[in-house]
Amino acid sequence: MTYGLLKGKRGLIFGALNEKSIAWKVAERACEEGAQLVLTNTPVSIRLGSIDKLAAKLGAIVIPADATKVEDLTALVQQGVEHLGGQLDFVLHSIGMSPNVRKGRTYDDLDYAYLQQTLDISAISFHKLLQVCRKLDAISSWGSVVALSYVAAQRTLYGYNDMADAKAMLESIARSFGYIYGREKKIRINTVSQSPTLTTAGSGIMGFDNLVDFADRMSPLGNANAADCANYIITLFSDLTRKVTMQNLFHDGGYASMGMSFRAMKVYNEGLEYRDVKEDKTKQQRRTEDAGEKS
Repeated sequence: MTYGLLKGKRGLIFGALNEKSIAWKVAERACEEGAQLVLTNTPVSIRLGSIDKLAAKLGAIVIPADATKVEDLTALVQQGVEHLGGQLDFVLHSIGMSPNVRKGRTYDDLDYAYLQQTLDISAISFHKLLQVCRKLDAISSWGSVVALSYVAAQRTLYGYNDMADAKAMLESIARSFGYIYGREKKIRINTVSQSPTLTTAGSGIMGFDNLVDFADRMSPLGNANAADCANYIITLFSDLTRKVTMQNLFHDGGYASMGMSFRAMKVYNEGLEYRDVKEDKTKQQRRTEDAGEKS
């Protein structure tokens, strides 16, 4: 169902790699709601992914850009605004990558050159984007900027590694720039802390499948998938959320507010009780005998 929430609006979306990408889903929903788009990713990602297929489907253009390079971002924003015929009304920053994660380096054995790359790609690129947009006056008054985050910015999650540091920085940038941009032009900046989502980037995190399962058991509503996230982000791009800014907004089925769910506790208890095959068989036999006595 569509509502025309973005009718007449212009947007720039970073990070659509393939059909699994949250940015891909956001782009599709934005067009369904009436927006015109410019899509962007790194030249390597464009070659490896299928963003051109998405652009053809949506009637959008793709402008390659390395988000860690100010000169690339400047050219991207200038060309994007020219193509769309006016200032941007919304921007999505969906960028994140850790060389340490990809190389299997644990948090207590980080390569610091890799760490700098993690921070530059996943967080500092957001500051560079916002600074470029402000200097070019590229975002319209009451525009909306959203970046994707994760609960590991506030809580320690096994295996998330230095990406947790990057997400914490990302959220800080949103607050600091949100004040400046809000004061000057009423532009709002928020981060969305999404459920663990089975994207190409997420799959590289150690134990990610188990993390997805655990979060789903913990969340009273279950995990939010990429399509759910896209729907939520569309509301943040729309005029319905004009006074929401400088927030980290949890979109995770309630996970961030939970301590322990019944489903997770049950699995935890089962894991403690069934220590080995012998004990497991003994317990099963005892239960069978108890059932026989009751009958």
